Amino acid sequence: MDIKTKRLMVRPVSMDDKESLYTYRSDAETNQYLSMVPSSIDDIENFINKTSKIMNVPDTWYQLVLLEQASNQVIGDVGIHFLGPENNQVEIGYTLDKRYRGHGYMTEALSEIIDYLVHSLNKHRIIASIDPINLDSMRLVERLEFRKEAHFKESLFFHGKWVDDVIYAILAKEWKKKN
Repeated sequence: MDIKTKRLMVRPVSMDDKESLYTYRSDAETNQYLSMVPSSIDDIENFINKTSKIMNVPDTWYQLVLLEQASNQVIGDVGIHFLGPENNQVEIGYTLDKRYRGHGYMTEALSEIIDYLVHSLNKHRIIASIDPINLDSMRLVERLEFRKEAHFKESLFFHGKWVDDVIYAILAKEWKKKN
């Protein structure tokens, strides 16, 4: 899956991306909401190796990277969790290098990725699990017209403490691509 947008190239992660991923994923401001916080390049290599090499395999995560076309630099990544074999749903997770935030890059990338999931892979429902203190992430999915479906109190043990989890979702029939 390679997608080209106005400013980005979206493609599957490769081992060549490990230094870029490590640079922004090891940053404390960037990784405060991430489950995979690397302490070394080895952690990134293990992360890449654990990622499914084939898209649309039930119960796996498939990882994409976002490259800014102007610089050919990896600036973020998007994980797609293909849930169970029969339910035709996916969960998305995303990370953007803090130096590139506030410019619409993730909205641009997710719009194309979600459009692909809905129209090419015929996914019925797309969800995002978000820490409710991550207001930027909630605003992002709201811009994409996801709806808030649930707020679970202290439902995840994350970074040594119990935290809330907010679930956003959109159905294929509700999806309208953002340009």
